[in-house]
Order: sequence, then structure tokens, then C-alpha cells
Amino acid sequence: MFGLIGHLTSLEHAQAVAQQLGYPEYADQGLDFWCSAPPQIVDHIKVTSLTGEIIEGKYVESCFLPEMLANRRIKAATRKILNAMAHAQKHDIDITALGGFSSIIFENFNLEQFSQVRNIKLEFERFTTGNTHTAYIICRQVEAAAKQVGIELSKATVAICGATGDIGSAVTRWLDAKTDVKEILLIARNQERLQNLQDELGRGKIMALDEALPEADIVVWVASMPKGVEIDPKVLKQPCLLIDGGYPKNLGTKIQHTGVYVLNGGIVEHSLDIDWKIMQIVNMEVPERQLFACFAEAMLLEFEKLHTNFSWGRNQITVDKMEQIGQASVKHGFRPLLL
Repeated sequence: MFGLIGHLTSLEHAQAVAQQLGYPEYADQGLDFWCSAPPQIVDHIKVTSLTGEIIEGKYVESCFLPEMLANRRIKAATRKILNAMAHAQKHDIDITALGGFSSIIFENFNLEQFSQVRNIKLEFERFTTGNTHTAYIICRQVEAAAKQVGIELSKATVAICGATGDIGSAVTRWLDAKTDVKEILLIARNQERLQNLQDELGRGKIMALDEALPEADIVVWVASMPKGVEIDPKVLKQPCLLIDGGYPKNLGTKIQHTGVYVLNGGIVEHSLDIDWKIMQIVNMEVPERQLFACFAEAMLLEFEKLHTNFSWGRNQITVDKMEQIGQASVKHGFRPLLL
């Protein structure tokens, strides 16, 4: 059995969803309540592969909200993730994906040092960040969507915002090794990590965001921030492809400008309907078919009986592993969301 650990995009969103899911006592509560709310299994899932194989899973709502980070409720945020992981393990889930901020919190606050959660010793091999599949899907979106909007990669400049993160560094390695992209712009806050990535690649320009945006034909946004980001569309090239791989996704609603194409990055479509309700709650356009690629990684690992932390740790994703999960993705009927 596979598991998915997720969270909602805001306090307001959480209050609305609580009412839908039959938790009216959560619906009018503020942030303090959500900081202490326990994880809940709120959905049971059935997925059918193109091969005909059927697997089952559970969705664990962590009750984490991005406002916890924005308001410096770090202990509450870290406790949420550890408690959700313990809840999944307690219910005998073999492989669980950490969705959204779950994996970011785990890595950034080094939660691997806290393996004991009450009477449960976390077995980290039961968990995956899902970042390898997410990075693979974003790369395929770059390749296919660029063609859709008439951008030729061999003549294109691609800016990676969040280039030193787990997904960003993986996307950069793939574009360098597997495409003929002309120029890669590396954008992140940590200058030392940027320099290390540039040295590893032997190419790429380190730039500030405001300098890079006017030069980029394609912008890959893979920096997740609780409050999102503001980009002035008037500084972008036309055409410009902007792939929003962050969470929560908000660039599509903020940037509506002639010649600027915004694609929700890291989203896959399944060939067959999935029996669940959770993607409707997070406002997917086609909720029975569309989902986050990180969640799909847990499904793929269950289909392949690879009950292991396939994606784990920062900057460990190789092109070979992206190809491996990519082959499984195609085999079982997943494809990248396109424009």
C-alpha cells in the first residue's frame, strides 16, 4: 500500500475543506487550533495501471499550513510532518510520498535526527520526497511545451529559479545532459551552492532574479515559498514559457500577459480515472486524472514494488534515476501536463 502526506494551501483553504470533508469542528478555527490538530487519513485511493495492475493507498492530511512557516511556528510545522509520517507508518503503509512543503521542512530542519515519535521509531526507507519524478516531469514539460509555443531549445536561454534545491539542481543536470539548450541561468539565494553547481556543470551563468528574467525564453520556478512570488510580466520576453513548479502554485493567476505562457509544473495526468476525492479539494482542473508528480512517485514505487526512499536528501538526484522513474511513469500511464 502507498501513502500520500499532503497539506492545504492556506488557513482559509483549510477551513473550507474541513467543512467539505465532514470536520465542521475544524471549519471556523484559527491557526492555533491547526497547530495542535492531529494528522488524519481523509481519503482511500485506488489506482489502475495501463498494465492492468491495481494498487491502493491512503491520503494523510498533515494539518500543516504554510502560515506556520510565515509566522515562525517552526516547532509546530516540524511536529506536523513527523506526526504525519508516524501516522502513515502506524497504518502499515509501505511507501509514502512527502508532498508540498512536507519534504522541504523535513530537509531544511534536518528532521532525520528525530526518528522517535512517541512509541514509533520512524523507518525512513518507507518514505520518499517524490522529487525525482517531479524533476523528470518538469524537464519533459520544458521540452514539450517549448515546442508548443515555438521556442527552440538549441537557441533558448532557460532560467532556473531555485537552482540549488533538490528539484532545481536535478532539472539543471537533465537540461545540461539530455537537451541541447543553449544557455542556463542559475538563480538561488545561497551563493556557495550556486558556485558548486556551476563548477559541477562546467557551464551556466549565476544571476540575480531581476537580471535573469528579461534574458530568459523559459523560466522554471522551483522555489517553494509560503507567500509565493511577484513577477512583472512586462519584463519577460515574448514568447516566454514560465513553468511554475513551486507550491502553492499562483503564477498562473498573477501573470496573464500576451505572449507569456504559464504551465503548472510537476503535474501529471493519468491515462485512467483514479478513484479518490483529494485532488478535487486541491482544485485540480481534471481531479480524477491529474495529480502532483511527487504523489505519483509513491504510486510508481508501489507498482514496481520498490519500497524504498527513492528520493531522499538534498542534491542526490541523478539523471539515471530520473530516467528510471521516467520509464516507470510511462509504463504505468502517467504523462506530463501540457499547455
